[in-house]
Amino acid sequence: MGLIFALDELHATGWSCLDTTGCAFDTDGRAYPTIARVQQEFAAAGFEFSITHQSRFNCYRAEWREAGSDQTQAVVGHSEAEAAVYALAQFRRSLVAA
Repeated sequence: MGLIFALDELHATGWSCLDTTGCAFDTDGRAYPTIARVQQEFAAAGFEFSITHQSRFNCYRAEWREAGSDQTQAVVGHSEAEAAVYALAQFRRSLVAA
């Protein structure tokens, strides 16, 4: 997938980098939210967010759940940043669909 794809998906949800606080920059110079900022976005919406390394598959799994719920949603990526950005994109899409 790659960070560029994940960032494209995030931008497709209407996310804007007008405030680059808590952002890093990809090779094209586009801002994307750091893992800490992604965690803040989930927490502000009342969700728990975590990233774990899956050594068996050499990838990172980002998962989120509503606080107090056992039902999780998850995505995977090659890096922590990719997984976090893609998770935020999918989370934002799920809020619109709900």
